[in-house]
Amino acid sequence: MTDTTPASAGPGDAFRFAFGTLTVLPVRVTRWDRGAARGGMLAAPLAGLVVGGCAAAAGLLLLALGGSPMMAAVAGVAVPAVLTRGLHLDGLADVADGLGSGRPAADALRIMKQSDIGPFGVVTLLLTLLGQVAALTGLYAAGWERGAVAAVVAALAARCSLTLASRAGVPPARPDGLGAAVAGVVPAGAALLVAALVVAAAVGAGALSGRYDAVRAGGAALLALGAGELLLRRCVRRFGGVTGDVFGALAETAATAALLVLALG
Repeated sequence: MTDTTPASAGPGDAFRFAFGTLTVLPVRVTRWDRGAARGGMLAAPLAGLVVGGCAAAAGLLLLALGGSPMMAAVAGVAVPAVLTRGLHLDGLADVADGLGSGRPAADALRIMKQSDIGPFGVVTLLLTLLGQVAALTGLYAAGWERGAVAAVVAALAARCSLTLASRAGVPPARPDGLGAAVAGVVPAGAALLVAALVVAAAVGAGALSGRYDAVRAGGAALLALGAGELLLRRCVRRFGGVTGDVFGALAETAATAALLVLALG
């Protein structure tokens, strides 16, 4: 993608890009160039913080009204889906169909672009949502603070995986779309710094309920980013680069991994 505007972008441009592309919040993207994309993908975890905060608030509200841990968990899974228009879940299903097809890259990308969902996508969606709800149910049952922290950490890790996937050296699989707009825009060092800050934030959130939970939350964030990285490498090898669907799949994979690690811990 060729730069047609100055590379630099202000904080406002970065926040508008991050929230306008990664959430359903009424934020208008005023710049769609590599400068704004760079700032936006660096700010992606801030969008995750808002999404995770809303998910945690919904779960806590249901608990306060007498709801069960499972009700809180369902809310914690539903709110991020609503705030992203379900695009990340849709991307996960499309990537599952593309990877499961066994076709060459061009054919797999064509399958991913189709509007229907195949058997690989359906099974992946079902198991992912069940895993997320089951993990959050156990965490809310163990204490409201653990469930709330898990919702925030999962959302942070999910968006940070997008920052890492936007780093220099990761190519787009198509010449258009979100993947082409953000592929390679973030310097590798800056992406790693954001990842370190997200892990530190997870540790801080976990510390609200004790030293052990601080270590557990930091470890969950780190392992979630590792899971996203494994999927990213698989997609780059299989499809030749990243697409908007790949970004959605990375977010859901990282979020699920974080929740499962926290629940097992």
